[in-house]
Formats: sequence, C-alpha cells, structure tokens
Amino acid sequence: MGEQEQKTPHASGCGGGVISLRPLQLSDVDDFMVWATDPDVARFCRWEPYTSRDDALAFIAGTVLPHPYYRAICLDGRPVGAVSVTRNEAASDACRGELGYVLGSGYWGRGIVTEAVRMAVAEVFGGARPELERVEAVVDVENKASQRVLEKAGFRREGVMRKYFVRKGRTRDAVMFSRLSSGDDGS
Repeated sequence: MGEQEQKTPHASGCGGGVISLRPLQLSDVDDFMVWATDPDVARFCRWEPYTSRDDALAFIAGTVLPHPYYRAICLDGRPVGAVSVTRNEAASDACRGELGYVLGSGYWGRGIVTEAVRMAVAEVFGGARPELERVEAVVDVENKASQRVLEKAGFRREGVMRKYFVRKGRTRDAVMFSRLSSGDDGS
C-alpha cells in the first residue's frame, strides 16, 4: 500500500474490527459503489447517488487520486467509507481545511466514522497537511448524527450559519465545527 496506513483497533457491540485509513484507489470502486449508490448515505452530501460504475471510476481518477488528503475508511482492510480534508486555493484560506466524510449505512452507529475523523485530524495536524492550523466541518443543521460524530471527535461547535448553502435545490442552515492544530478549543 504505497502510503503508510494508519490503523487502530476498534471494539464495538457490532463485532469490532480494525479501523484504518489509506488512499482510496481505482481498485476500490466496487466498495465505493456500496455507499455511493445509497440514497440514505447521499442525503446530506453534495452529490446525488451514483448510478454508474464508470462515473465512480471517473470521480476516483479525476478527483480522489489527485486530492491532497482523501482516504478510504477501512474496516479490517476493506473500504466502508471515506474521509477528506479539502485543498484551499485562496492564500487567505491556506491555514484551514474543510473536513468531509461518508460511511456506508450498514456501518452507522458503531463509532467507526468518529474514530476515522480522529485519525484523519491527527494525521493532518501531524504532518500530512503542515499548512493547516484549523480543520473545520460544515454540517447541515438537520444532520444530528454528523454533529454527534464531530463532538465526540473533539470538535468545537461554533454556531449556526443561517441560509449558508444550497444543497439539492434547497437553501440550508449549517452548523460550523472546528479543531485547531494547537489543541486549544478556546473554551
């Protein structure tokens, strides 16, 4: 696996397993399709459920592979989701990155994505993205499960931003969360 894979044992009431992060690869397309075709997974995402394996391959080749930090969330070595920290192009935004994550619905409620977010932030602040002093997440106000993930992963809720973005044809309120590289949450 070209890049170093970060692993952590994970025990849960649903069988446990080892959670790891590694670069998502073209050969992962069939696992990617499991979550990317699920309307429940896509509900709060910017994208609609995938219907074509070719479209998924094009996304992985054109967006995922060149991305500075896009990792498969693996359970016992098999991708079950993904986590990313965006590249900020504007010089004024270079100190911060936006966290995004997705997990197959069959794995929800087991603490997997919470642990993956902790691992990703540690990796990003540990040298994978040395320019970042802040990782933030913008969450739909109705996505309570994602808000809980961020709180459990040590993110600070900063507030609600009204009418912040348009998703799937609707203007949405969002909640801003952040973690700082200094570990200072300001509280």
